[in-house]
Amino acid sequence: MAEEKKKDASTLLTKKKKIKPRKSRDADCLSINFLKCVLHIFNVIYLFAGVGVLIVGAWTVATRHRYVALLPSPTFPAISYLLIAAGALGVPLAALGCCGLKTENRTSLLCYTYFLLITFILECGAGGLAYHYEVAVEEELRTQLNDTFIMNYALDVDVTNAVDDMQIEFKCCGASGYSEWRNSAWHAHEPRLLVPDSCCRTVTARCGARDHPSNIYHHGCARQFTEHIRERLIILAAVGVGMSVVPVFGFLFSCLLYVKIKHVAD
Repeated sequence: MAEEKKKDASTLLTKKKKIKPRKSRDADCLSINFLKCVLHIFNVIYLFAGVGVLIVGAWTVATRHRYVALLPSPTFPAISYLLIAAGALGVPLAALGCCGLKTENRTSLLCYTYFLLITFILECGAGGLAYHYEVAVEEELRTQLNDTFIMNYALDVDVTNAVDDMQIEFKCCGASGYSEWRNSAWHAHEPRLLVPDSCCRTVTARCGARDHPSNIYHHGCARQFTEHIRERLIILAAVGVGMSVVPVFGFLFSCLLYVKIKHVAD
């Protein structure tokens, strides 16, 4: 009898060891409830960060898009549109995250995680592209801006409007200087005007017929325009790279929550 009791006790102990204890929702410091709370806070931060990125991208397009015709490549507007796309994901993605957290649906959480990764790629890509182009844009403008002024002014509407806006905004005349206008295709059609009216200190009709320093600006636009574009690219690079850190945290926490929920469900 004593031996049978010992065997029964040994068998019962072995079964208890084989039975896995059910994982608790608050089993450790990174519990399901804790991760859900952290992700709810993250969603609020991510939403505001996305709105901020969207505003910066939209502001760049709205205020600087008129100068795109003067840029040798479409890189500058592409950076802005990448940031707009990344920022526009903020609202639907935050809603998807809240839905996934409330229902603890693993499919929603998985989609949320993938979209966070896409947001990171868009923002980091835009920031890296802006940083790279900030170095290259000076050389591009130095070699091609003058040709754009001379060859396309008055022949291309977008270029014409962009040049006029630039000369008025930066108070300059020509790419390197006012005298370049005499060699332009525009001057062949307007021989009575020495420079476009947008070169004048006070813009009036046909004021470009006199090129005295009291009437027009003599310095060119290339240096000011280049510095202006570089400053905007630095802002875009800082926003893109800086904000790309935000979705990384959400990605990590959502992955942890996905694994925790899977273990509890199993």
